[in-house]
This record gives sequence, C-alpha cells and structure tokens, in this order.
Amino acid sequence: MSKDYILAGFRLRTFEPYADLADDGLRGFKPFAVDFDEDARVVMELHPDLPTAIADYDLHLLHAFEFEDARHDCFFCRYEGGHLFYMRPQGCNDTLHDTIFIKEFGSAKVYSNIAAGKAPDPSLLRFGLWMMFGLAINPHHAIAIHSSVIVKDGGAVLFLGESGTGKSTHTRLWRENIDGARLLNDDSPIIRCVDGIPTAFGSAWSGKTPCYVNRRFPIKAIVRLSQAPYNKMHRLGTINALGALLPSCPPAFAYDTELQDNICDTLSDVLAAVPVYHLECLPDADAARLSYSTIFGTETSEA
Repeated sequence: MSKDYILAGFRLRTFEPYADLADDGLRGFKPFAVDFDEDARVVMELHPDLPTAIADYDLHLLHAFEFEDARHDCFFCRYEGGHLFYMRPQGCNDTLHDTIFIKEFGSAKVYSNIAAGKAPDPSLLRFGLWMMFGLAINPHHAIAIHSSVIVKDGGAVLFLGESGTGKSTHTRLWRENIDGARLLNDDSPIIRCVDGIPTAFGSAWSGKTPCYVNRRFPIKAIVRLSQAPYNKMHRLGTINALGALLPSCPPAFAYDTELQDNICDTLSDVLAAVPVYHLECLPDADAARLSYSTIFGTETSEA
C-alpha cells in the first residue's frame, strides 16, 4: 500500500508502514493527501528499511545540532552517494537507538528505519520528513522557510525572526486588528517562484499552531522582526534583504555548498520581485497597523 501527498506542487509518496501519515500522528499531512497516481512525477518516496548499515557509510559530518522538542541530538551528513541524517537520544551512545534517514543523490528514494519493529515516533518522523523533503525540493528552487505567514487581499506576507522574536504574536495581532487577515502557516511555509511569481504555500509543518492550509498565494512582502521599545519599519536594500532571509532557511543546509547555492539562487529570484522590510516593534496593535499600512499603502480597517 502507498499514498501520495502534494505539497507546494511537489508529490511525496509513502509506502507501508508509513502509507497514511495522518494515522501515524501527523495530521498536518491530511489536507495534502491526493489520489495515488503511478504515472505522476514524484520528488520523494519514503521507503522502510535501510539499504545497508550506517557503519558502512563513509560519512562527512556537515552539521550537528539539538532537537530539544524530542530530546535528541541530530547529525546531518554527506556521503559519496547522498545525504544521511540521523537523530540519537541525548545522553545515549548506542547506535541501535539511532533514527536514520537517507536521501540518495539524483533519486527520489528516501530510506528510514524509524518504523523498524515499532510505531514511529511522530515528532521524529515529522522532523525527518521535513529534512528529507527539504533536500528533495532544493534542486527545484523551493525552500521551507521558518516564518509565520499572514494572507490579506490575496497576497501573503512572511514574518521572519529568531525564535522568541514574536512572529506568531505579530500575525495574531494582524488577525485581531486587520480586517480579513488570515493565517496561512505559523512555522514552515514553502516558497518558490511559479511562472516567475514568488509564491508562498501552506505546508504540513506549522510548529505549535495547527494551521495546515493547502493553498498558495503570491508573496506581497517579507518582514524581518526584532523587538524594540518602539515601532519603526523600513525597507532593506538587496544585500541586507538577503542577509535577513538566509537565517530563516534550513540551517543545516548552509553547511553544504550545493544546497546553499540553490537556496541563494531561489532567494535572488524572490528578492527581484518582493520587497523586504525590517520591523522593530512592540507586541501591540500599532505595530500590526504599521506593517500593514507600510506594505499595502493604505490605512487600516480595524477588525
């Protein structure tokens, strides 16, 4: 048994025991499920079992980081034939407890041992899929970007910033104070150019906010947030705009030259058509009204 999902126009296929991701605790995938089509182009296929033991790979570690939500350490590696990503319980040195995902170069196939003899851990499966899907769409100039996205008047506005900066707070303030503002995604929308138009897509990954919207909108603007004791907003030049966007792209990919080059190419296409702003702000309604009026060039209508 297998099942297809389409996210940002890219088809993901899963096989038993991963066939129905919603049944495995990943309800965010349900709105993206589509009929199986054996003739359709697939960018990623999730297969059970590993082609060989991890010890048989000559791994080059690209990046190590913590996944605190699941209390695991993560290791993003490259080997001769592709990328290998594994997660290990913190404080554990036993490789038998590693959760592994392998993505081969030039292939849609992804292998994992996450369900070997047990039900997959939803947090690990969700994050492993996010990493592997990001690898799969990277050559197609698409990026899962860490942001909170609001939609207003048919256009998407992405709010970026470090964790704790107030992205979710700011989009909530839009919904409370800007008539017609709606949330598209609260953590990891996917952006890409469609027919030359920078576009934001809802995704199956939305952080702690269950917002799984299978829709897409042209990007109206991108805003980098920072906390301040006042509200002030200005547009960034191209170099500073690129610097504002890069930290919100998948951090581990920055350690692989080819992946990062593709990200930079994608961002360059986006920046050619989309204004990027820096908003220094308080967590208040005036900040939301300021960003709305600056982007849309109109006075606010309170909700």
